[in-house]
Amino acid sequence: MIKKYIEKANFEDTGFSYTLSLISGKHKMVILYCLMEYEPVRFNELKRYLKNISDKTLSSNLKELESDHLIIRTEYPQIPPKVEYSLSERGKSLMKVLDQLCIWGEQNRE
Repeated sequence: MIKKYIEKANFEDTGFSYTLSLISGKHKMVILYCLMEYEPVRFNELKRYLKNISDKTLSSNLKELESDHLIIRTEYPQIPPKVEYSLSERGKSLMKVLDQLCIWGEQNRE
């Protein structure tokens, strides 16, 4: 199957490349996994789960995931402000792929 992607003239035109572009980076897959396990999740909960991540980096990753339609940001009009993040249907469909990565990792851990 991978060979089919490599044979294409331009790697960037493949579905594999597109998927990687959505989940690339140090934190995006972990954010998605956290939302899958604990949704809905607030910003500070995500920050505690990820431990060593700055507010700016987390905020930037969340904005990118939202613009890629993988997560939904729900803002509640109250004081103090309350914002929750959850997976979109598109994001939930990606969880099948990430789940397979987890299974592979468990089966092949040395």
